[in-house]
Amino acid sequence: MKGYIATVSLALAVGVAADRTFTVYNGCPFTIWPAIFTGAGTSMPDYATGWEAAEYTSVSFSVPDDWTAGRIWGRRDCNFSISNPATQCADGGCNGGLECDTDGGTGIPPATLAEFTLGQNGDPDYYDVSLVDGYNLPVAITNTVGCGVADCPVDLGPDCPAALIGPYDSSGFPVGCKSACEADLDGDPTNSPNCCTGDYDTAATCPSSGVEYYSYFKDNCPNSYCYAYDESSGTALWECASDLAADYTITFCPSSSEV
Repeated sequence: MKGYIATVSLALAVGVAADRTFTVYNGCPFTIWPAIFTGAGTSMPDYATGWEAAEYTSVSFSVPDDWTAGRIWGRRDCNFSISNPATQCADGGCNGGLECDTDGGTGIPPATLAEFTLGQNGDPDYYDVSLVDGYNLPVAITNTVGCGVADCPVDLGPDCPAALIGPYDSSGFPVGCKSACEADLDGDPTNSPNCCTGDYDTAATCPSSGVEYYSYFKDNCPNSYCYAYDESSGTALWECASDLAADYTITFCPSSSEV
């Protein structure tokens, strides 16, 4: 019996150790509303899917080591008495209000995304800061084991090209920069070199050179994922050996010392 108890205790300890600790820090000088979405068929982090984060505050929570297609993003200038998710926040709003729905509660573009698929069976962790859905806040992903930093640490709003700029806050300041796909510059998002859809739905038929304003995002944020097939840049999708069991920090408005 003692041997059985010891075995069970060890298994439980290993299971607990396998979970990762994620920290979300708001380094912005204003309140934001972070949000979490989990891909289908995977366990969820043990934290709310949305919360209010005052400036310079952080929260930490456990994330299962099989977290797949997970994303974390920030929302700006929210008023959850407004029922329409498209207008309850200046950007990044979601179905569900403060806490995003677990089914379909992804952020409304433009939104800078911190994306994760944690490794299983020897596969590495994959993570990136994605601008595929446009930009709304500077973000950095750091870790505890010395793997690479994925980030977009600069404010892309003020200098955003005229065709992409917005939305704006109540003072008229731009709090977003749309992707060329989201701005619908082609007029047909189902067959678009900006969206990599239709005739352009492969890496070969959708090179970065065919994506309008790609260089604005990539030149300013070279360590981010800037369009659907940006892995070829070598600085879009980041890896970390899963046996290192990295813990990750997602920082909004990172300082230069944090990236």
